[in-house]
Amino acid sequence: MELLRTERLLLRRWDEPDLAAFFDLYSREDVVRWLGSHPRRPLATAAEAQERLGRWNAHERGLSPPLGLWAIVPCVAGALPGQPVGTLLLLPLSDADGPTDLVEVGWHLHPQHQGQGLATEAARAVLDLAGKARIDQVLALTDLDNTASQRVAARLGMTDEGVTGRWFGLTVRQYRKVISVPKS
Repeated sequence: MELLRTERLLLRRWDEPDLAAFFDLYSREDVVRWLGSHPRRPLATAAEAQERLGRWNAHERGLSPPLGLWAIVPCVAGALPGQPVGTLLLLPLSDADGPTDLVEVGWHLHPQHQGQGLATEAARAVLDLAGKARIDQVLALTDLDNTASQRVAARLGMTDEGVTGRWFGLTVRQYRKVISVPKS
C-alpha cells in the first residue's frame, strides 16, 4: 500500500519482497544502536528479519493511515521506485499506564542514505498527512546521544522538551510538534 510520494521519495508498506533490504537495514549496528529497549541487537539472520517484518505487518493491521511503519523508497524521475532505504514510523504511544493519546514519529535510515535530507523530507510529508487525519501533535523520542535524529527533529520545527524516562523504560530526549489541524 502506498501512503504518499514526495519529490524524491515514495512511502509505502514494507512487503515480503523487501526482506533483503529490511535485513540489510536492521542488521547494521550503526542503525539499531539507536532503536528500542536494551539490549539493542542487530538482526543476525534472514529468518529473524522475516519474523520481525511479520510482527510489524501484524501490528499495522490495527492502524489506519497515516499511522504505520512506512518503507522509505527513493524515487528518480522517470524510473521505477527501487528498494527501501529506511523506515518512517508514525505510531500511537503507550507508557507504563497503557495507551496514551500521543503519537510518535520516528525515522531509521541506511547509513548510505543518511545526511541527504531523506528523513526530514519523509517526516515532513507524513506530519502533513497527520494534520489532515486530525492528529494535532506528535512526539519524537531520540537516544540521548543521537544528535543526527535530534537535528532532524529541530528541522521539523519540533520543540525540545528535555530528557524523560516515560517511554519504553528508556531515558530519551523528547521533542514535540503541534500540528495545525485543518478546520472541518
